[in-house]
Amino acid sequence: MTCETVRAGAAGTWVLGDRTVNRIGFGAMRLTGSAAFHQGTPRDRGQSIDVLRRAVDLGVNHLDTAAFYFSRLRSANELINSALAPYPDDLVIATKVGPARDASGEWTSRARPNQLRGQVEENLRQLGRDHLDVVNLRVMGQDSISEDFGALAELRAAGLIRHLGISQARPAHLAQAQAIAPVVCVQNRYGVDARAGGEMLRACAAHGIAFVPFFSIAGEGREAGAVRAEHAQVRTVARAHGVSPSQVRLAWTLRQGTHVLAIPGTGNPDHLIDNLAAGALDLAEEEVALLDSIDCAAP
Repeated sequence: MTCETVRAGAAGTWVLGDRTVNRIGFGAMRLTGSAAFHQGTPRDRGQSIDVLRRAVDLGVNHLDTAAFYFSRLRSANELINSALAPYPDDLVIATKVGPARDASGEWTSRARPNQLRGQVEENLRQLGRDHLDVVNLRVMGQDSISEDFGALAELRAAGLIRHLGISQARPAHLAQAQAIAPVVCVQNRYGVDARAGGEMLRACAAHGIAFVPFFSIAGEGREAGAVRAEHAQVRTVARAHGVSPSQVRLAWTLRQGTHVLAIPGTGNPDHLIDNLAAGALDLAEEEVALLDSIDCAAP
């Protein structure tokens, strides 16, 4: 498949709240450096901007970002603003709040309910928006999110937020949030070798909520930049189709339900094309079964 034929809409669409998005979107975390946050070499700013513009040109209309996605020299939100403002009418930008970092990049205590407005406003300033399309509350170990989600629901009622979601959450958290305000998405880790979130995947399907897995391409440890051997099953399917293991991982993820939205991220233009091509990769049933057989506890 050539870059001229790759389109983000090949895997179909989903209505996220009241906005139709292509099921393959883009995660902005990797734009800031070769590894997450302060690790690795800063990306070339011009290349990151080019990747964002190319993604949108190829049909990506769902971006995932956060104000705490920054490295020593790069900010994901600033890059998005510089690359894409004024924003296309169909572009949905989802952000996250809850985790907190100080100006030097050190992680601090999670935001309390009365601090969440400040985090929302920080995203608004950096993105140059007067409202945020989707805000995900990242659960940070608390058993109850009712107070935190309630604070965001108030900001939604005030017009600063259009839709709400939750991240790194359990089914009990989903029930707590739904009792307060509509939930349009759940963003949890999930992939061919990280299937502990299957209960939430099924709960989202039952409620008509988008399930947005992160680290679908990364195997265990890869989000921190670790290099690990790929599973034999993934390599076998990749060879059969003449594609990369990343495409196979993304294609398997998209097969888990029409409500699943992928958000692979990269600062590399070639990897962008490769990721988007996964939407057109048709896995045979026996290949899906082979991938399902992966022992999630094994490297």
